Amino acid sequence: MIPFGSQRALGQDLATHLLNAHDNETLEVAQVRGSVARDLHGAFAEWEAVAHCLTRCRNYLYSLSVNPDPAQGRLTREQYLDYVGRVEERLGLTGQPRAVIFHEKHGRQHCHVVWSRIDAEKGTARHLAFDHEKLMMVTREFARDHGLRLPDGYFRDKGDRGKGGQQSLYERAQEAATGISKEERMLHVTQAWRASDSPKAFVRALEELGYVLATGKRPYVLVDVYGEVNALPKLIDDKTVRTKDIRAFLEAEFPPESLPTVEEAQALIAQHRQAIEDFNKAKAKTDEVEKLKEQQAQRRQGIEKEAAELKVRQRRERVHLSGQQKQELSALRAAYLDGMKRRKIERAQSRPTGLAAFLGRITGVALIAKKLHKYRDRKRFETFLVERKQLYDRQSQERLALRRRQQVQAADINRNLRALGQIEQRERRSLETAMLKHRRIDERKRHDHRMPPVRAKTEAPKKARWVTNAYTSTLARELAERAAARRRVDRPVNLKDEFARAAVGEEKEGSSSEASKAPARAEGEGRFRRVTGRRVITDVNLEGDFEHAAGDRGRVPASGRVRQRSQSGPNDPRLPCGKTPRHHRREPRRRLRARRHASRELHRRGQCLIRWAEADREPESQTAPAPQAERKEPRQRL
Repeated sequence: MIPFGSQRALGQDLATHLLNAHDNETLEVAQVRGSVARDLHGAFAEWEAVAHCLTRCRNYLYSLSVNPDPAQGRLTREQYLDYVGRVEERLGLTGQPRAVIFHEKHGRQHCHVVWSRIDAEKGTARHLAFDHEKLMMVTREFARDHGLRLPDGYFRDKGDRGKGGQQSLYERAQEAATGISKEERMLHVTQAWRASDSPKAFVRALEELGYVLATGKRPYVLVDVYGEVNALPKLIDDKTVRTKDIRAFLEAEFPPESLPTVEEAQALIAQHRQAIEDFNKAKAKTDEVEKLKEQQAQRRQGIEKEAAELKVRQRRERVHLSGQQKQELSALRAAYLDGMKRRKIERAQSRPTGLAAFLGRITGVALIAKKLHKYRDRKRFETFLVERKQLYDRQSQERLALRRRQQVQAADINRNLRALGQIEQRERRSLETAMLKHRRIDERKRHDHRMPPVRAKTEAPKKARWVTNAYTSTLARELAERAAARRRVDRPVNLKDEFARAAVGEEKEGSSSEASKAPARAEGEGRFRRVTGRRVITDVNLEGDFEHAAGDRGRVPASGRVRQRSQSGPNDPRLPCGKTPRHHRREPRRRLRARRHASRELHRRGQCLIRWAEADREPESQTAPAPQAERKEPRQRL
């Protein structure tokens, strides 16, 4: 017995998958507990609404599939429910809403159980920790109690597992689409690896098997004839072969930079495969498609008939309710009118005549009786209006209840039709996948799928490939070293002489040393690059700063440009070097303060260097050099 459980969302998609009748020979929804709806789509929709209203849980379902070993005989329904009860108790899902579905596929019976993790009373989601270990423990206990033999995976250590392992969903989808299992791929590639003595021989053997060697997220991947991608090291079933051994074996003649990318290989294979698939697709059998359409039409016929009967029944209910309400209103009005007519007749019969009538008029008794009759009639009419209003309110409530009940019934039928459409779409896709699988199996038997040869690219790539990890990639390290070599400048510069010459505006002629060539080019441009703390200040004209410090504002500098410098006040945004910061008003205070501090520091050091240069300069009247002590004095002060 192999259980597989997971927390998930997308209940409608799960219900469509569980009700797919094409992939399963028999299908039975054995139990739906904890919901008003009796179908899977309605129940999962209710559980999703509860999860979204009461909690923020995304994976509100826990799905479990139980697959017993067919060789040991089928389990009874009591044994299935016993196992489900044990799992429910161990995972802490006792009393939660659940659904139990039984499938039979290719003679193998299995069970699906779906729980809702949301506790509606507490408004929280049930926490499921270490569910895999708990399922393993429950399976061992159940196998021991019922005398079942467990697979080898329950007793194998992790160190003994090979590269095969459990089949993933991606590998299962590949097998369903191509008809080639993971074991067959590993067998073919492993045989080609062992039979090849050189990289070229290995690549040619892969091409004969229908694989193209390419590069993608990993240095070496294989693209098969259907465009499916697999990592090469994972397809070599040999524990002694490591990934680094495969890379070292292939890098000599097929480096990753010279191989086509996955997209290029898929485009190349698509051209090779399109002609064959177009030819075979035209000859595809339509019998299975027509058979599936007939089955779906028969199944849909029952729901559509039920929907039509529901419309007729609802119309009949509305007509019956309307007639009944009209009768009630007519009866109330007729009762009021009959009462008024009867009282008028009684009053006419009891009216006095002759002397009694005369005395009544003289004494005022007739007037009092007339007013009394009007008062009683008015009260009776007011009572009639109140009763009629109450009848109107009650009838409107009845109509509203009927309309809502019919809307719920129609929504239920529409939901069933919508769910049936999703199931039919899933069944058609399953049929197309199965037909494509069989068609591709037949193609491999009739045609040669030898791939075009892979030739290494001799020319350098036009655009450098960007690699995210620079510490594990040889290409990234090489690119980084080249960039560092281009930025590196190993030329000594005598800053003292160059700053002195920039201060007085003179250039030394005939200087052949490398120390004067670099600053001369920089002085010709009038720009330097300076690093102050963490900030890099560019576009600084040291010559203009030195001139401003010396007081020569109107002198033309050596670069040929006239520096126009105005008086700077305390609130002037311009820097001491004459540059106005871009977007001064929008610049943060911290950044502006750092820039001003750097400019003031540069201005102060420029003045110091000017005094230093003037002290070191020889006077024109003296021919003898100044003493060494006098030349050292300004350096000591600085």
